[in-house]
Parts: sequence; structure tokens; C-alpha cells
Amino acid sequence: MNTGRKVILAVVVAAVLAGIAGTAFREPILARLNSAGHNNSLLLSGNIEAHESVLSFKTVQSRIVQLPFNEGQWVKKGTLLAAVDDADYSQQVLISEAGLALQQRQLDTSRKSLEAAGRTIAVDEAELRQRNLDYGRNLALRKQGFLSAAALDQTDTVLKQAAAALERDRALESVADRNVKVAQAGVKSSEQALALARIVHGYTALSAPFDGVVTVRQAELGEVVVPGTPVVTIADLDHIWLRAYVNETDVGRVRLGQDAIVTTDSHPHKQYSGRVSFIASKAEFTPKSVETHAERVTLVYRVKIDVANPDHELVIGMPADARIKLAESESR
Repeated sequence: MNTGRKVILAVVVAAVLAGIAGTAFREPILARLNSAGHNNSLLLSGNIEAHESVLSFKTVQSRIVQLPFNEGQWVKKGTLLAAVDDADYSQQVLISEAGLALQQRQLDTSRKSLEAAGRTIAVDEAELRQRNLDYGRNLALRKQGFLSAAALDQTDTVLKQAAAALERDRALESVADRNVKVAQAGVKSSEQALALARIVHGYTALSAPFDGVVTVRQAELGEVVVPGTPVVTIADLDHIWLRAYVNETDVGRVRLGQDAIVTTDSHPHKQYSGRVSFIASKAEFTPKSVETHAERVTLVYRVKIDVANPDHELVIGMPADARIKLAESESR
């Protein structure tokens, strides 16, 4: 029994000594690794974000008749994403086209009236010149006694009538000129009205503003939408970034343009090149959703790391890590 107790005691003592030795051996190694990682690089965790456009119909209210894409589908720039019943707006375009045609015909008529007034004035001026010549000749004859006073008075009356006709027709020409200008203004107004009708008609269809993926489809076929109602959200996965937060103690060594290596759990054996593109100028309290590999502190700085995503493997909301090689400690 004594021998058994001694054996057990010896085994326990050996195990304790081994544990102490192992701990004493491990702690310096871990300390050196953590210190090296802290001084030379910084590991951040965050989520992938991208530019998103929420598309909605502007100034039009109608029923959705086309909605060809579902969530997760890729679309090219200019692809039709949604369309509403455009019968009312197409009719407004036709009405505006007819109004423009009417104004153009009125302008043509006014211009012809102005041309006719100009020709009439030319005739009046020729008539007035002739009457002046007639009056001059008759006046000379009257002085020589070859023409009666009544005949001279008649010639004078005809001269005055020709002058009055010229003044009248010049006034009519002025009116015709104003009518042309009014008609020109009417044509311009009709052209603007037609342009507006076509613009509004164009609002009945939504097209992709860039190549991307449909992330949310907020509407369904047959639904009546009003202006501003979200219909489709599209994300640009060619330009993504990692949103992360840097502890206040480390932000002084993070610089714009620093290279970063981004990894994800979804693609554990693949690395993506990145670059620090934004560092917040003001600190904020640590968001509750943020998980960091370092000890959390009260204040953090938000950073953006642009990430190359040529194969569109990284998607919005995906958790990712970034390893940034830190600069030497300097004052911020």
C-alpha cells in the first residue's frame, strides 16, 4: 500500500512539474508571436460592402407589367429591370406630337402671311412712286394752264390714297411679323412639352445603371407602384470594400494606400489583394456587432479597404479578415 501511494504521488508530482515546464516554455513563445503580430501587422475583421443603387419609378404611377430578373441574377448596364403600363404616358406623347405639328403649321402660315405682306408693300411703294410722278407732271401742266384744277385735285387725292395704303400695309406687315414670332414661341413651347412627355414616358422603364447583381426585388408583377417606391436594388460587385474598425491604439500606424491581404471563411485557401482607401477622421464607440482579434477598446476608427473582386466571389455582407502591414508608430 505504501509502495502504491508513493508511485501515485510520484506520477502526480511529475505531471505537475511537466505542466509547469510546458507553460513556462509556451508563454514566452506566444508572447513573442503576439508581440510580433501586434508590432508588424494588424488583423481586422469586418464585412464586405459594395455600392448599391435602389431603383424606383420617378413621377409615374402605374401597374408593373415587366419584372424579368430575380434576386441573385447578374445584369449588364442598360438591361431592362422593370417596366410599368405606359399607355397613359404614350398617349401624352402622341398628344404632344400633334400639338407640335399644329404649331408648326401655324408658323408656316404666319411666315407666308409675312411674305405676302412684304410683296404687298412692294406693290404699294411702286404705286406711290407712280402717283408722285403723275402729280408732279399734272402740277406742271396746271401751272402752264393745260390742266384744270379739278384734275390736279384728283391726282393729289390718288397720291394720298397710295400713301395711306402703303402705311396700312406696313402696319399689317408688322402684325404678320409679330404673328411669326408668336408662332415660333408656340413651336418652341410645343417642342419642350413633347420633350417632357418623352422624358416622363422614359420613366416607365427602369434600366441597370451599371453591371451588377440584383440583391433585392422589392416589388412584384401586377403591383401598382407610386413615385419613389423601391422596386429593385442592384449592387456593383466590381467595386467592393471591407468595412472594419481599428483600435485607437493602432490607428496611428495605419496609412492610406497601405496594402492588405483579405481572406474569407468561404474561400479559406484564397487571398485577395486590398488597399486602405479610407480612415475616419473621428473616433466612434465600438459597434456592438464588431468582433476584433485584438482586445476591444472604447473608441475605434472606421476604415475601408478596397478589395479586388474580378471573379465576383466576394458578395455583400460576407464576413472577411484583412491583414495590414503596419507602419512604424508615429503620432497621428
